[in-house]
Amino acid sequence: MHTEVNPESPFGGPSVPKRRAAGLLGRDGELDTITGLLRAALQGRAVSAVVVGEFGMGKSSVLTAAGELADAAGFTVAIATASRLETHLSGGVGRQLVEGLTHAPPEPGSPRPRTPHAAEILRDHPPRTEREQTEALDAFFHVVRDAAEQGPVFLGIDNIHLADPWSMRCLAYIRHRVEQLPVLVVLTSLIGHLQTGEVALLEMSGCTPATIRLRGLGTRHVAEFLRVTAGRFAEECREVTGGNPFLLGALRRRLVPGMDLDTAGSAMIGEVLRVRMHEYTAAPKVLEAVAILGEDASFDLLAQLAGVDESTALEAIDTMVRVHLLTNSHRPSLTYRFVRNSVLADMPLTTRAVTQSRAARLLHDAGAAPERVGVHLLEATAIRIPWAVDVLRLAARHSVVEGDPELSVRFLSRALEERLSERKRMAILLQLAHAEFHCDPDSAPARVREAVDHIDDRQTAAFVATAMILSLCCGPDARLAINSAGQFAARLDAGGPDAVWPLLCMTYLAEAGSRLGPPPDFRDFERQWAPLNDPAAQQSRSGLLALDTVRGGKSSANAVRHFGEALSGEQPELFEQPYFFTLATAALADEPALTDKLCQVLDTKRLPWDFHVPKGALATLARGIALQAGGDLVRASVHFESLVRQFDERGVTSRCPIAVLCAARLIEVSVDLGRQDIAKALLERVDFGATQALFTHNYLLYARGRLRAATGEPELGYEDLLGCGRRLEHHGMRFPGFAPWRAHAARTALALGRTDAAARLAEEDLEAAERWGAPRILGGALTTAGLVREDEEGERLLTKAVDVLGGSTAKLALAEALTELGVLQARHGQAEKAIGTLRMAAQSSKHCGARPLARRAAEALRDARTSLTTAKDNEHGLTKQEYRVALMASQGLTNREIAEALHLTRRTVELHLSGAYRKLGITGRTELSSALGRSQRVDAD
Repeated sequence: MHTEVNPESPFGGPSVPKRRAAGLLGRDGELDTITGLLRAALQGRAVSAVVVGEFGMGKSSVLTAAGELADAAGFTVAIATASRLETHLSGGVGRQLVEGLTHAPPEPGSPRPRTPHAAEILRDHPPRTEREQTEALDAFFHVVRDAAEQGPVFLGIDNIHLADPWSMRCLAYIRHRVEQLPVLVVLTSLIGHLQTGEVALLEMSGCTPATIRLRGLGTRHVAEFLRVTAGRFAEECREVTGGNPFLLGALRRRLVPGMDLDTAGSAMIGEVLRVRMHEYTAAPKVLEAVAILGEDASFDLLAQLAGVDESTALEAIDTMVRVHLLTNSHRPSLTYRFVRNSVLADMPLTTRAVTQSRAARLLHDAGAAPERVGVHLLEATAIRIPWAVDVLRLAARHSVVEGDPELSVRFLSRALEERLSERKRMAILLQLAHAEFHCDPDSAPARVREAVDHIDDRQTAAFVATAMILSLCCGPDARLAINSAGQFAARLDAGGPDAVWPLLCMTYLAEAGSRLGPPPDFRDFERQWAPLNDPAAQQSRSGLLALDTVRGGKSSANAVRHFGEALSGEQPELFEQPYFFTLATAALADEPALTDKLCQVLDTKRLPWDFHVPKGALATLARGIALQAGGDLVRASVHFESLVRQFDERGVTSRCPIAVLCAARLIEVSVDLGRQDIAKALLERVDFGATQALFTHNYLLYARGRLRAATGEPELGYEDLLGCGRRLEHHGMRFPGFAPWRAHAARTALALGRTDAAARLAEEDLEAAERWGAPRILGGALTTAGLVREDEEGERLLTKAVDVLGGSTAKLALAEALTELGVLQARHGQAEKAIGTLRMAAQSSKHCGARPLARRAAEALRDARTSLTTAKDNEHGLTKQEYRVALMASQGLTNREIAEALHLTRRTVELHLSGAYRKLGITGRTELSSALGRSQRVDAD
């Protein structure tokens, strides 16, 4: 190598060459630092550096390159390497340095070293007496000094943390004695290695050494090292190895196109780490435990899996964190994924499988989530773990909920490796069919046929197929369940109705709830029940009769009686079916005793069949619906809000029928509470497209119509309410209490000035309510019918509504009837009666939490009191508003012109004129001028 003479050097020797040592990627900055130190040493003063890094980060390579640079610059280079296996050999590193200095050829014309016997002095053992120690240390110093007096000296010690104690003392002895000599000392050390000997690192390197921290290579250098194109793949290689050159070298030897870097590892790397960790108590066992547990590596589980006490585990973890083998976190993990895979690859397969099964058991006993336990069970192959089957099935269920059907398939396939009864194998195959249906729909039918082939017990087979129908409740999933049930039913049909009736029952309900059109003919289905005498079958038959009665809207009393019979035993499956639950809760909302019984049936400790639904959610929703019907809006909203949060966490608010129903109920209650912002925000989160095939979409459409009508979009609200009605009629739904769309459509039509449509809707609603007969439903329909009538008949209908509702639990419906009656009484000039009615309406509305209704009642009450005072001073007995409207009409203005001038609706103008005619004793507007006695302009204010 060509060198340049440095005229400023006191030795007149060569300067540091400008060229770099080859073979080191991404270390230019580190070598620049060393080059600067070489220049400083050439100035005649001692300098030092410590190169630190993790295992395999290239410390030795940097030291070798530094030695090459020093040699090229004219330094006498002596490099010693400490070894873990030679730590006990006293003076080993010192002898290497002495030999490097004394055997180095002298510069031409320079004298021979003056201490030819120094190597012999340090050769065998450290001196024993104080005099011998002094002589030996002084001899080592003379070797270094003599070399430095002839020219600059480079002393490099690789792995100083492994050096023997006596050699460390030698380095510490000379460090301050060569400060005025051209000496560069470079030490390499494992980062975080604890110094346990008598000599500290700073005593060997000086008080202010240059610290060179080696970090992982960047993506560009990783790509160059691996001979791949810089890009995403190179970035992933850097991520799994941290850019560690030693790990990258192991990866390069295994690199093949398309390889999965998530599983890449090297058994050789694992062996090296295991051997190196043997010097630390329990570290190899803890290292393996960390690799096995992965992200589940909590401290207590690590200690248990490693089989050591917690203090020993803590010490091992502390050591491995300091050397950057483990992350410094509450859940220690191996710093790089490649290292974890390497540690696992170094473990024998049987040992690894058994350890994974132990880890799974520890996690299960600690209450970990099934999918976390399942991940470890997947690795515990070729060994029998009987308790794992139920955990794997539960983990598979959760994985489908979380949108990872591929993982669900893996869990279930692992479960099939266990020794299983035909019953359990059949159930797992059906569950696997569902998971595969989401990954590869064409493969699902074959799994179902395989499950059918494992039928060895009719009752069990019917139960398993029924469970599948209850589990799969929405869209394509429901169709898969229904088709699978058909195959099971065909196989079981030879056993007669007793063998197949539970499955047929649930299939009928699933068909009815998933069809966009009318359900299957119930009468045809009912004939199959004739020969059945089983009490459970009769109980289910009563439930279906109740449902048929509800659908037809025939008789509340008959429906309640049938529901009571269905709830008389322990048969919750019917009421867990989404379609059945949706209509049953709507029909039983006015029956407190049966509602309580329903909640008891639903509030079981086991998980619901439907994996979308949280445990206890059905009972909570049923209670919320009952509270809503009774007018306890605040408590109802609390029930609905808690459930919506749970459904949101599961990501199924738009998919699960029960979740859609819950969201729709919360929107409706929020409108009544005056919380339109909450209702709008929730509606924006619900995907209408995802709910189109569900029966509960109708209720969501109804709730959106109510929200739009209440927030200044009456036209859109009206269309939603009519759309809900059309869909319900298409479904054959005549029950007026499921979603009272006609009542709210009629009120919205009135606001839009469509009085004929409002009257028609109110009449139809009243007919349906009278046929059904429940007080809340009938009272609400009477209120709507009274709203569309302005004559005495309207007041009679509203009075009847108050009477009907007064004896029921429907407090909100009563408050609405009282408000409308009070407003009508005020318009009819019955101010004193109106004040009493509206006072009750305001109190009742406030008690329910219905703030919009309470405000309307309060405003009407205030107007009634004002009109009563005004009427006493008005010779005609007209209210202030009636007088203004009548006066404008007497001047020839049309109803439309009056409405625009006074910012009223045309309907309100008509009502005020009707009241004025009645009080003045006239029949029309042609008599207004004479009746009022005079004509004057009305102040627009």
